[in-house]
Amino acid sequence: MTSHVSGARPHSTSRSSTSSGFVTGWTVFAGVMMIFGGLMTLFAGIAAIAKDDVFVATRNYVFQFDLTGWGWIHMILGIVIVIAGFALFQGSTWARVAGIALAGLAMLANFLWLPYAPFWAIVLIAIDGVVIWALCAPRHSESSSSAH
Repeated sequence: MTSHVSGARPHSTSRSSTSSGFVTGWTVFAGVMMIFGGLMTLFAGIAAIAKDDVFVATRNYVFQFDLTGWGWIHMILGIVIVIAGFALFQGSTWARVAGIALAGLAMLANFLWLPYAPFWAIVLIAIDGVVIWALCAPRHSESSSSAH
C-alpha cells in the first residue's frame, strides 16, 4: 500500500505538458496564419494603391468604395496584423486579445473586399476564422486550475 503525501497524480505532469503543447501549437499556428494573412492584405493594399486597374469591381454590388482608399486601409491593417502575428510568439495575453480583434476586423475588411478579389477575400475570411478559433481555444493551465 503506497500513499501520496502531496496528493498529486503520478501521470498528471505528462498530460498537462501534452495538452498545453497542443494549445501552444495552435497559438503558433495562429501567429503564422496572421503573418501570412497580414502580408496578403498588405500586398492587396499596395496593388490597389499602385494601380487601380488591377482590380475589376463587380457591378451593382451593395458596397462601393474608392479603391485607393481601400488600398490604404488594407495596407495599414496588413502591417498591424503582421506585427500582432509576431507578438503572438511571445505568448502574452494582450497579443491573443489583439489577434482576435484584428482577425475580426480583417474578416470584415475582406468581406467588403469581395467585389475586387473574391477568391482571395474568401480564403482570407476562412483563415481569419481559424485564427479566431485558435486564439479562443482554452489553455490547459486555465482549464486545469478551475478543475482542481
